Amino acid sequence: MLNITNLHASVEDNEILKGLTLEVKPGEVHAIMGPNGSGKSTLANVLAGNDAYEITEGSVLFNGDDLTEMDPEERAREGLFLAFQYPVELPGVSTMQFLKTAVNSMREHRGLEEMNVAEFLKLMREKADFVNLDHSLMRRAVNEGFSGGEKKRAEIFQMAMLDPQLAILDETDSGLDIDALRIVSDGVNKLRDGKRSFVVITHYQRLLEHIVPDFVHVIVDGRIVKSGGPELALEMEDKGYDWIKEENGAELVASV
Repeated sequence: MLNITNLHASVEDNEILKGLTLEVKPGEVHAIMGPNGSGKSTLANVLAGNDAYEITEGSVLFNGDDLTEMDPEERAREGLFLAFQYPVELPGVSTMQFLKTAVNSMREHRGLEEMNVAEFLKLMREKADFVNLDHSLMRRAVNEGFSGGEKKRAEIFQMAMLDPQLAILDETDSGLDIDALRIVSDGVNKLRDGKRSFVVITHYQRLLEHIVPDFVHVIVDGRIVKSGGPELALEMEDKGYDWIKEENGAELVASV
């Protein structure tokens, strides 16, 4: 589904990603871990199409098509979804109208007819119940006045409505207490269907106690330097990142 090869990316002439390679197959959950400044959120922004980031080398294919040639809205219509670390508020834009426009845009792209109001409201109620979202939040402006946990829950609700093929969760656990974390994780787990894939970006192992990944990758200095199963996240939690940064530094010196 996703093939990233030797990806280099910069922001304001500062190279952040320095040869990152990753393959994600349908139905897989990949966790991306790493210290601050290692390139985790840069990867999310590059995949979503944030034009502040410049790709200088490498390729990104999504279902065999060149993702870097698509505008952000085209990426979304093709089935890519990004859950933000800090979801933005959209004052004056109702959640209902926002999602109706987005869902019908997706349906048009797939050659389907627009949903009528009754069908759409039924779908909203079903998906809200599916991810345990308070129905009153659907009647408010997008994220306006929501708590941190409500914003993250609303993001999972949006994901359920849009039904993406690949969901990127950029530090979704940031700022969540344990109860909110459990609710958000439960929503993600309900959306795991053996076909939809996830890239879960996080600092900490605690999220991965609830969303158990198939693979864990550690990014240091813009490259994936270590990959493994769920046990790797436990190792990182126990040892921290210093040892792997030192090990990676030694490898770089040896290769020069």
